[in-house]
Amino acid sequence: MASSSNTSVCHACNSGLKGWISGFIGMIIFSGSLPATRVAVKSFDPFFLTFMRASIAGMLALLLIFALRQRRPALSQLFSLFIVALGVVVGFPLLTALALQHVSSAHSIVFIGLLPMSTAFFAVIRGGERPRRAFWFFSTIGCLLVMGFALAQSAAVSLTGDILMLAATLVCGLGYAEGAMLTRHLGGWQVICWSLILSLPIMLLATVMTVPMRFSPVQASAWWALGYVSLFSMLIGFIFWYRGLAAGGIASVGQLQLLQPFFGLSFSALLLHESINPSMLAVTAAVVCCLAAARKFGR
Repeated sequence: MASSSNTSVCHACNSGLKGWISGFIGMIIFSGSLPATRVAVKSFDPFFLTFMRASIAGMLALLLIFALRQRRPALSQLFSLFIVALGVVVGFPLLTALALQHVSSAHSIVFIGLLPMSTAFFAVIRGGERPRRAFWFFSTIGCLLVMGFALAQSAAVSLTGDILMLAATLVCGLGYAEGAMLTRHLGGWQVICWSLILSLPIMLLATVMTVPMRFSPVQASAWWALGYVSLFSMLIGFIFWYRGLAAGGIASVGQLQLLQPFFGLSFSALLLHESINPSMLAVTAAVVCCLAAARKFGR
């Protein structure tokens, strides 16, 4: 009996660790999304960018589903897939693209610090998870550290940009939590693929309606950015992220997003030549401590 119990505990620990590793890879991929979007909106209209990236990812998702002969989702799962599509296929990309017309990439990353709390909140509402009080304490401390640091990096303030980013954070947290629940039944890559396919007809039509008159002014960097947000931000990143959330716990693994602003700022410095403050190392160390504590009390 004791041996069976120990085996179950070890299996749960291994599953949780794999979830955190998978979630970490997804978080790294997502860290490049806002800097890449900032590059893309310099040449593309935000609406066209959102619809085009979803259309490209949707067509790839369609090929994957049919090539690998995946079963169709049940009718009861369509509502959840619709929520995922609304949150992460349309809502977050469009709202962030609009926001990045008003604020810098570094400033927008402030709001990524709120994503772990948003994801945990919807994990309780939609996923039925019940993290302990200590989890909420360390999660809140981590969010405050990230937001305090990120706010110190940018003096530029735009009410319109901030409202758009706040809305983006909320719909994204909902999409993450809903998708993680579905992953337990459909699989990580299947969830994002079916969500993209569900959105594809509308996204293709919207792309045609918003296509620019000519592409000659578009810079090469904008095309590369479009490719990144279409392939990695809209598809590959979610394969790892949803698998991580499902295996390690939505609220718990979602805390990895506390590190996303620091990786995002690094990408901003690399791609957009935005300055990085040396204090980032000290704050990152503190956030890692909060992550470790949140992981312990997350489930």
